[in-house]
Amino acid sequence: MTTFAVNPEMVKQLTQAHAEPLGLARRRNQAYQLWTDSTLPEIRQFKFRNWDFFDPLTIQWQNSDPQLLDQTQVLKQNQGLVQFGQTTTAVHLSADLEEQGVILSDIFSAFQMYPELLEQYFNRAWEQITTDQLLNYNNAFFTSGIFLYIPPQTVISEPLELQIIQDSTRKQPLISHCLIVVAENSAVTIDEHLSTVGANSNQANLCTEVLAGANSQVKFAALDELAEATTFYFRKQALLADNAHIEWSVGLMNSGNTVGQIESRLAAPGSRADSNVIAVTEGQQQVGINNTAINEAPHTVSNINQHGVLLNDSQLVFNGIGNIIHGAHGSQAEQKNKILMMSNQAVGKANPILFIHENDVEAGHAASVGPVDPSQLYYLTSRGIPYAQAKRLVIRGFLGSVIGSVTSKATRQRMIAVLERKLQRE
Repeated sequence: MTTFAVNPEMVKQLTQAHAEPLGLARRRNQAYQLWTDSTLPEIRQFKFRNWDFFDPLTIQWQNSDPQLLDQTQVLKQNQGLVQFGQTTTAVHLSADLEEQGVILSDIFSAFQMYPELLEQYFNRAWEQITTDQLLNYNNAFFTSGIFLYIPPQTVISEPLELQIIQDSTRKQPLISHCLIVVAENSAVTIDEHLSTVGANSNQANLCTEVLAGANSQVKFAALDELAEATTFYFRKQALLADNAHIEWSVGLMNSGNTVGQIESRLAAPGSRADSNVIAVTEGQQQVGINNTAINEAPHTVSNINQHGVLLNDSQLVFNGIGNIIHGAHGSQAEQKNKILMMSNQAVGKANPILFIHENDVEAGHAASVGPVDPSQLYYLTSRGIPYAQAKRLVIRGFLGSVIGSVTSKATRQRMIAVLERKLQRE
């Protein structure tokens, strides 16, 4: 294990100890300077300034023991990659996909083996964003990550599974950077699963950038179930070229405090982004989410659909943000933000936010926050269904439209299983 205190000299020591190429060292130094000068992102009506995102202020290179993983966290027949802490424990890719030029590896091997691709694509999705301190922290200090490259004219029919497992068997932050490049006329389905092994209190910072080339199709399903002792920040960002389409399906089932941002930049004509999110909060958990679509080019389409369920004394804030830039004529931006309160002590907020800087566009929003309809529970219990089971049925029905939009059967089943576990703990 090699440990470095966070300071300007540390970035140099960090890259030297890991034998990183000069290009990555340069990027880390630039991000470090931005980190020291930037501030935490803004999540409207959500207070998280006192959360500890940077403790300890050290960076460690250390391996994790794959023997600590159970059988549900080990790839079997599926194609994909597993990372446990900073250790890549499995990479499965068929010979056929390798022959087509598909690349799947840890991010550091990619910097060594494919420097031209990394120089071209790394950080492109958010190169204009310099004020997000948590993103800058990730860019400066990431110690794990994944690189996926789908070459032009490549259609992958089976989902690729990315498992990222936080190692909380000891005190160490998870700082992961994932870069996904889908070239023109290609298609892929990605199943991402976040989980935790161990009970130590830790931070997690996961930033994922997706670059979707012209006429590409990307389906990205994510299930997050990090532990209660984890303070979590995430950013998922897509940059879309002409007629590209991304479909986000995100299940936020973490047990700890979470703040996150999902952003789709529709940067070229005909591009489309559909962002579906469900969240279930419990205990005294606090969750705040910005889900943003930026229509930058003409004839682009964005849809945001967020459903959340609050249990116990938890707090959930959904901000749906649609931004139609001047010049994006003929574009559409729709959003729905709905929160179901299952407890009088819970605090839920759904904020639809629209910025429209162009004529000849279509935009709309809907938001609702409220308790469960008593008539629904009465109807179910009057037919002999126990009250606790009736509540679960109502919640399943409320989340059903979003869960049903997840194209990956495996991710859908995982979401339902995690949901049932949360409801049984209530």
